[in-house]
Amino acid sequence: MREHVVLLSIPALREQDLAHMPQLSSLMGDGDRAPMAASLPAVTCPVQVNMTTGLPPAGHGITSNGLWDRERRELEMWTAWNDKVEAPQIWDRMHEFDPSLTAAAWFPLYAKGCGADYVCWPAPKHEPDGSESLWCYTKPEGMYQELLDELGHFPLQHFWGPMANIKSTEWIVTSAIRCAERFKPNFFYVYLQHLDYASQKLGPDSPEAIAALGELDAEIGRLADGFRAAYGDDQHILWLAASEYVVTPVDHVVYPNRVLREAGLTTITLDDDGKERLDLKASQAWALADHQHAHVYVRDRDAATIQKVVELFKNREGVAEVLGADEQAKHEIAHDRTGDVVLVSEPNSWMAYYYWLDDEKAPAFARQVDIHRKTGYDPVEMHVDMAAMKAGLGPIPLDASLVCGSHGAPPREERQRGVMLSSERGVFVERTLADVDVCEMVLRQFGV
Repeated sequence: MREHVVLLSIPALREQDLAHMPQLSSLMGDGDRAPMAASLPAVTCPVQVNMTTGLPPAGHGITSNGLWDRERRELEMWTAWNDKVEAPQIWDRMHEFDPSLTAAAWFPLYAKGCGADYVCWPAPKHEPDGSESLWCYTKPEGMYQELLDELGHFPLQHFWGPMANIKSTEWIVTSAIRCAERFKPNFFYVYLQHLDYASQKLGPDSPEAIAALGELDAEIGRLADGFRAAYGDDQHILWLAASEYVVTPVDHVVYPNRVLREAGLTTITLDDDGKERLDLKASQAWALADHQHAHVYVRDRDAATIQKVVELFKNREGVAEVLGADEQAKHEIAHDRTGDVVLVSEPNSWMAYYYWLDDEKAPAFARQVDIHRKTGYDPVEMHVDMAAMKAGLGPIPLDASLVCGSHGAPPREERQRGVMLSSERGVFVERTLADVDVCEMVLRQFGV
């Protein structure tokens, strides 16, 4: 039985990238290597929960990066706590097997309130005046204050948006080393998000994306050195690295909410500034657009409207699959939180949340880094519109064609497959693995 296992959860990592990552390659040495295939949808929240539960979205309920509560008719984007996960995760099963085993969950989504012993995740405080103050949810509760005193605030502005860069990963790595020094968890999950930025903004093979490989690699080397010192030379660590998904080049955009609007299925209201808002409660149908897939929710699950939605997107350019209930079951994504229709992109296309037909009527938050009010994920937030910013409109462009890379569709081509690595031989069979295989792979190391 292993004493210590570290899992590096790395979005956008491809096998070919290892040629630019000597630290990661050295860390993994001659250990196992296998192709990694993300499940549908191949986006952050579902994939991370797939890996930590060993179940697909149908089994744990995390069906996208946003969750639509049908009963309350409310959309939750990026704020949900761990109680939304409907299955035990690696740390829960470790504790059930042996309460003395400990685990750290460092920056995975759905970390707030999870069963890991040691946790860190950004959770800004919402002040009475509507402003936000930088903060992190940690377990133990006082740990963030200790990290703050030494490292300063977690640089949230460098974690997402046009200023996203390696500084956020540097903080994650240093804080993880501090956790290892103090607590020495048996299992340590570390989310290293850095490759996501340039690969989506400028394309996975852009010079900037290649440079990002070197930046992340240096931090992985620093993490490995720090963990070896923290655990001690006499304590062996098994290292695992899992590609959450692969970013593929895109040159096409689908706008599901505009399609639904033109078909008369959405309800649009005006805010106090005369800007358009998509009324999710009143619309007959609307789409939660999330990278290369979208969930279309139909009011009262009306069968005729569902069929109309299917027909609207069938054979539409950029849409590879239109999934109704039967097809969703085959993909193991059928759940109450799943859309009544799920759209899946072609590899070269992605889906934007835009619903306005005239940029002059776009809501103010569309031009801001505002991950909570948009009805979907917006990678355009990594770009800057200097002219609009000087005009006082906000820094974010309204041009979805700026995005050069995306993910989310299930792998149909070899270039959509990631890689799974271990620092030793015999940890897994070198065949194509799925994200749901990671959970049991980790648990086996502890005899679970």
